[in-house]
Amino acid sequence: MAHAPVFLEHPSSLHHDTGAHPEQPARITAIARELGQQDWLAFERVTSPRVARETLTAVHPEGYVAAIERLAERGGAQLDPDTVVSAGSFDAALHSAGGAVGLVDLLLDRSAPSGFSVHRPPGHHAERAEAMGFCLFNNIAVAARHAVSARGLERVLVLDWDVHHGNGTNDIFHSSPDVLFVSIHQSPLYPGTGPASDVGEGAGAGYTVNLPVPAGAGDDIYRSLVDHVVVPLAHAYEPQLLLISAGFDAHRDDPLADCRVTEAGFSAMTASLRRAGEQLDAPVGAVLEGGYSLDALARSVAATMATLAAPVPREHPVDAGVAPLAHDAALRVSRWWPALASL
Repeated sequence: MAHAPVFLEHPSSLHHDTGAHPEQPARITAIARELGQQDWLAFERVTSPRVARETLTAVHPEGYVAAIERLAERGGAQLDPDTVVSAGSFDAALHSAGGAVGLVDLLLDRSAPSGFSVHRPPGHHAERAEAMGFCLFNNIAVAARHAVSARGLERVLVLDWDVHHGNGTNDIFHSSPDVLFVSIHQSPLYPGTGPASDVGEGAGAGYTVNLPVPAGAGDDIYRSLVDHVVVPLAHAYEPQLLLISAGFDAHRDDPLADCRVTEAGFSAMTASLRRAGEQLDAPVGAVLEGGYSLDALARSVAATMATLAAPVPREHPVDAGVAPLAHDAALRVSRWWPALASL
């Protein structure tokens, strides 16, 4: 195994022109500036490929992919009040999905111990055939489907800690037991989905775990949900791969939401997942989603990457305690995951 974690990137992320918009190219340049000051935290920088068409259409119908391609070729369009296609957006979106898939391949090939795919546009709001919420293609869903369909995995866990519910990922895997989707998100908030009662359907019942939190939720609540719900779920499910839909708009400085997470909170959640991944022999990778305070975003990405690169501590850090929300959530999901009933 290579000793260096990987950082997947591509200059096309700067060519997705959204105009005066919180999801802007400056997000990427702010992250790069912060990481440059820290010598990229010893990550190996990897240029992302375009996603293969057949990998993309395993999630998104060909007609939808072709429609986004045509809009970009015509110079772009405003898809809804939040979501923009520009002339450079289709190529950027192909590399954004390609970075997530490339990360999965590097992790599963054991060519890297961990990694982060940092591109735009983000992806977790994109549904099978609908762009929304700044997102065109669902990068993490494409990567998780690739891990199952092309790489032969039977179990993938996706934790989405973006402050907005990952409605697209939720719906894409709603009936699929091969992907356990867990979302911690502020509620009520855009897009208005992700109630605790949404647990999946059919063969996927119990494999969708929504953990809504109120405005003002900070490190203590987020850490407790990860340590006392997500990590026990991981041990019960035994995933072969752990992926993070890593949005940083739950940060206390973010302008688009009202949670209070800090860089230390994101680092602690990452450490808990890495510890679980080591115990389960499941690599951990992150894919960038939201985060709209440029300084907070850059610092939070760097904190997360530093934790991805650090040796996994043998001892668990001081427990944040069992928040009432975590206790209630564990009892709620114990219907499908009995191991959580003992919290």
